[in-house]
Amino acid sequence: MKRFPFFDCLLLLLLGFIPTLSFAQTISLRIIGTSDVHGNYLDYDYLSGTRGKGGLARVATYVRQQREALGADHVVLVDNGDILQGQPAAYYYNFVDTKSEHLCASVLNALNYDVGVPGNHDIETGHAVYDRWASQCNHPIVCANVTDTRMGNSYWPPYTIVQRGKVRIAVVGMLTPTVPKWLPAELWSGMAFEDMAQTARRYVAEIKDKQLADVIIGVFHSGMGDAADEGSMIENASQQVARLVPGFDLIICGHDHRAAVRRVAYAPGKNVLMLNPGAGASNVAVADITLERRSRQWKVVNVSGNLVDVGNLSPDRDFVQTFEKQHRALLAYIEKPIVTIDTTITTCDAFWGANAFVDLIHRLQLRLTQADISFAAPLSFDAVLKEGTLCVRDMFQLYRYENRLYTMQLSGDEIVRYLEKSYDDWVRTMSAPTDTMLRFRPHPQTYKEGWQRLATSSYNFDSAAGIYYTVDLRKGKGERIHIERLTDGRTFCKDSLYVVAVNSYRANGGGDLLTEGAGIAKSELPARILSASTHDLRHYMMAYLQRVEGTLHLDPLRHWRFVPEEWAREAQSREKSLLFPQ
Repeated sequence: MKRFPFFDCLLLLLLGFIPTLSFAQTISLRIIGTSDVHGNYLDYDYLSGTRGKGGLARVATYVRQQREALGADHVVLVDNGDILQGQPAAYYYNFVDTKSEHLCASVLNALNYDVGVPGNHDIETGHAVYDRWASQCNHPIVCANVTDTRMGNSYWPPYTIVQRGKVRIAVVGMLTPTVPKWLPAELWSGMAFEDMAQTARRYVAEIKDKQLADVIIGVFHSGMGDAADEGSMIENASQQVARLVPGFDLIICGHDHRAAVRRVAYAPGKNVLMLNPGAGASNVAVADITLERRSRQWKVVNVSGNLVDVGNLSPDRDFVQTFEKQHRALLAYIEKPIVTIDTTITTCDAFWGANAFVDLIHRLQLRLTQADISFAAPLSFDAVLKEGTLCVRDMFQLYRYENRLYTMQLSGDEIVRYLEKSYDDWVRTMSAPTDTMLRFRPHPQTYKEGWQRLATSSYNFDSAAGIYYTVDLRKGKGERIHIERLTDGRTFCKDSLYVVAVNSYRANGGGDLLTEGAGIAKSELPARILSASTHDLRHYMMAYLQRVEGTLHLDPLRHWRFVPEEWAREAQSREKSLLFPQ
């Protein structure tokens, strides 16, 4: 056989070279994130008494499908907080049945979550609740920017490493640092809250230096906010972190309930994907991360993602059956009768004048505290209590949050300025009856949900009871409020001191009505507090209403009104469809 020296030499050369070749390996990971579940664990809405929407029972179906399709070693499941509040399912295991394992921990364990992060409403439940819950979860709860003031380190681990095959995934948790603005100090005793961007810099550097992580994911209970935000201790700071702190391959955020998909640049030609799944586990954040291995190192080569609507999925049958016993216990709890009312009341009309729904809260706050004046807002944007017997479930419509009831001492002048701030956030100055009355976001029609169209959240629209006053729609900032007298006939004086009933969120500076409005320094607020309830406000409301004999008659108190009244009525006829298009 004839030989060809040239080809023989080439073959020998290739054979000698092949052992030195290294072929690239590729691995893909799917990151699934929930946020702001707010007690929506099972396939049931305990507020409405109907089958649920979204919820972890449907997330269970989606996660099972993904693990079966991709393999469990290619899926990472994380939760981003605000999971211990919002539905009776959470409240019952927070404060009623405290002996059983918390339903939330049981559900998360059943789903095999890899990581959890606390939210501000989780802190609102108090140490006894969230410490018990965290100890019962099989996965780590992480939060880098909450410090244990007694030990000098993080209250929870700042991050954790999730191993998937040979890939090391660092998950850094953070919580909005403005918790002390809203919650009483005893709920977060022993904690200090730090700026998110500064904290992120510290731990990203540590992870790269000591942990040799191949992927770094941020899970932040803080809304997207604005990428151009400057300064520190910002409530919604996730985009600020993305812009200022290179190193994250993916950020899942929440807190503001605003579903979003966004890429934020942190250097020319470089950006990080951010996903916010919104609230109630109707959507999940889903990101796919592709890594290549060359020269013994994994490198992220692509990150893509979007939000997946799980609302049309059927609840996972095994998941539902697992928690049937807890479901029956919850039904028995929420169906206990409380009181009978003689008319249907709703918050939907509370934006254009005095309202029976909000005034029921005023009545209860005044009677429970014997205060001179009450401040309250429509905490639920579109709540309805129907004529007839109200059960425990309806009390969660009446009062949405686990706020406590406080009394504070304020001067008449501070009360006026407080109300001026509230109504300035609420309404615009009108020069004609055809002008827009409410403060809407620019181009409100572009927002899917009616509540998103308001420039300020409805829970900051405080009105007052115990005083007769008007709000002049024709006047500008600081000139709208005219207080005539107290409802018991006493003269209202700006120099006099009054006892005011407020919730704990407000008493601690939430919504800035006491600080920016009344002009009281944040540090001075504790000295103004005269009393604080031991339990949440809903607890006392239920106890009081259960003692009512016969049917409770509900009319607006009519302690205040917009003027000109016909302007407000005309505005309501035009603007109500913007807030409540259905």
